[in-house]
Amino acid sequence: MALFPLSSTTRGRAGVTALLAALVMPVTPAAALPAPAPQQVAPQQAAPLPAARPHPVCEPHAELRQALRTLTGRDRITGAVVLVRNTNAAEPCGSWTGRAGTADLSSGRPMNATDRLRAGSVTKTFTATVVLQLAAEHRLALDAPVDRYLPGLVRRNGYDGRHITVRQLLRHTSGLPDYLDAPEWEHFERLRYRHFEPRELVARALDLPRPSGVWHYATTNYLLAGMIIREVTGHAPEAEITRRVIRPLGLGDTYWPGDEIRIRGPHSRSYFTAEDGRLTDGTAWNTTFGGVGGALVSSPDDLSRFISALFGGRLLPAAQLAEMRRTVAADPDRLWPGARYGLGLISSPLRCGGRWWGHAGTVPGGHRALTAVGPGGRTVAVALNEVPATFRAEEDFLDVVQTAFCEDPPSRATPPIEGKRQ
Repeated sequence: MALFPLSSTTRGRAGVTALLAALVMPVTPAAALPAPAPQQVAPQQAAPLPAARPHPVCEPHAELRQALRTLTGRDRITGAVVLVRNTNAAEPCGSWTGRAGTADLSSGRPMNATDRLRAGSVTKTFTATVVLQLAAEHRLALDAPVDRYLPGLVRRNGYDGRHITVRQLLRHTSGLPDYLDAPEWEHFERLRYRHFEPRELVARALDLPRPSGVWHYATTNYLLAGMIIREVTGHAPEAEITRRVIRPLGLGDTYWPGDEIRIRGPHSRSYFTAEDGRLTDGTAWNTTFGGVGGALVSSPDDLSRFISALFGGRLLPAAQLAEMRRTVAADPDRLWPGARYGLGLISSPLRCGGRWWGHAGTVPGGHRALTAVGPGGRTVAVALNEVPATFRAEEDFLDVVQTAFCEDPPSRATPPIEGKRQ
């Protein structure tokens, strides 16, 4: 659910850290994405995205297909799918899908870019978007202290909400620890069906030692951001995110599961290696422990449309989108060399030049999601239904992301392989 370093297999962390990683390949930094056009639509009036329609699917994309086969073949990942969209009219193809492996081991059904999955920490970008909308409406201030909105909540064990700002929450520079670093999360399976309240999790975090370093990734920050949304609007943050982002964009596969442990509608199963070493179905899970920092269910198709809308100016005025893209260096021990973090956004360099902007996340049951936009407006959404278990497998996953952005455009188009589910 959180976004951490590569995994325990690559950085020496154990238990939940290995399952909660979100990743990108470290490469040489390059030029940033150009700023979006200044024309904006007010957030509450965001024009709905049209329903996904058949686009030409471009062949052969041999490099991407090989990268996926490596992930599911050599690395034995159960299933992987990549959805690539081009918004640049000069590109000869609108979108294409690469997939390998299976969505369901019991049936052998293939992966599909319209199948739902648990999006993990991609949820943080949705939450940050609403906080920035409220800032644009002058209903909160990014540089105001947390204590202004949540008086006395963060004030113990050396932590003081009077000296932590809303901006620092969104950027993970608050100095707060992550409740997922608590010892009980080393045995995440034992908490699989438990309900959690945000205040309970924040209180647990405040019991933990202060992290070292200026930047420390902590889902605690986003639970607090959700509480601020509630205080400012009078509505549950999940309801406010639905009203302002999910519903206006017509993201029909994106929803808050609450205490519901099963995923509604067509979805990929997810798999993890249990404490006894067996590959286990982890699809059923109570994800209230992630809250507005990681509980969303979505699909690669919806996530692609969301990140495109965000960077296309449908959700935020230009000034707030610029704030979102002001980054600080991330701790390479928590992410990877070259990664930077903005307000609910990761920025990471591409081997072909430029950077991608987006987010990724992994949940304990085995789902991993990534959505990002790169130079020229190309969007990439990736879904796995099993977390890579070795350093080589993580590198191969990152190669899939890089290849999806950097592979040369194809020279011909064919009828679409798959369309949007009705």
